[in-house]
Amino acid sequence: MPANIYLVDDDISFRTAMVRLLEASGFQTKSYGTGAELLDQLPDEGTDGCILLDVDIPGVSGPDLQLRLNAAGSRLPVIFLTGHGDIPTSVRTIKAGAEDFLTKPVTKDVLFDAINRALARCRRTRHNDDGAVSRALRLGSLTPREREVFALVARGRMNKQIAYELGTTIRTVKAHRHNVMEKMAARSIAELVLSAEQLGLIS
Repeated sequence: MPANIYLVDDDISFRTAMVRLLEASGFQTKSYGTGAELLDQLPDEGTDGCILLDVDIPGVSGPDLQLRLNAAGSRLPVIFLTGHGDIPTSVRTIKAGAEDFLTKPVTKDVLFDAINRALARCRRTRHNDDGAVSRALRLGSLTPREREVFALVARGRMNKQIAYELGTTIRTVKAHRHNVMEKMAARSIAELVLSAEQLGLIS
């Protein structure tokens, strides 16, 4: 599925030229003349994409729009593309999470390099989000006792120690441990420990 590029710029001729360029390169493109238009139709987070954003646009400015998108939970990377760039603004937007801050006119190579980096970042974010949901679902499939065993194994306890702490037999602990490894889809103790860290069960 083609990546989505969301372009926010009040210059109609620039938007038209950019849409042509982006669509000729295989991207799906939506363009907006103001930040309010984008906020009214928040971008689809279900596919890879990024936002190309001017700084000086009517109403909500580019940097303010970036902050509003962040507050709304948008995970799409933002690339600023502006004819009115200055160092304080570029620093502020990068600190707020912008992928890049480009000054018009920009070459096709520089623009597409920034877009490709932004899309790679978007894919990583979505992959990490999918992984977090998957881990949470797996954790939810554990029984209360299996969760206790999971936490203790992740903290480095041996079967004998776990049996003593839980007041059960080593054989029972081994059975719970086997179930935990299967349900958490862990191929090794190292993977199990990593899952526990990612779930916040251990620091």
